[in-house]
Amino acid sequence: MTVQHTLILLKPDAVERQLVGHILSRFEQKGLRIVDLRWLRFTQELARQHYAEHIEKPFYSGLEKYIMSGPVVAAVLEGSEAIDVVRRLIGPTNGVEAPPGTIRGDFSLSNQQNLVHASDSAVSAEREINIFFPNGLK
Repeated sequence: MTVQHTLILLKPDAVERQLVGHILSRFEQKGLRIVDLRWLRFTQELARQHYAEHIEKPFYSGLEKYIMSGPVVAAVLEGSEAIDVVRRLIGPTNGVEAPPGTIRGDFSLSNQQNLVHASDSAVSAEREINIFFPNGLK
């Protein structure tokens, strides 16, 4: 099994609903380790950098407005097959379709306000970690 790093973002709805500790504990209970963590607010520049592949899509302006609407927690998780494990723990993008037992299935009723972003591949994880932790991991 491969030890990997992956990025998660606890989005403004997770922070507003005071689910940060609960969500992070789900990852820790699974056996993943939090290796770096920071609290931040998205700027337009950061949103455009992080969501670069979506800028030309019709939903982008709403996504940008939402991600800039409140504080976000960025974390790097480490563990065996961490990218796939995290994606399975959070569930499908649309909270209505996400099965019970997943983070989105238990706590989200939305496609956009879906609590958590997670890297979808090793390439994305490396790119995203470098965006949010440009000075390297602690």
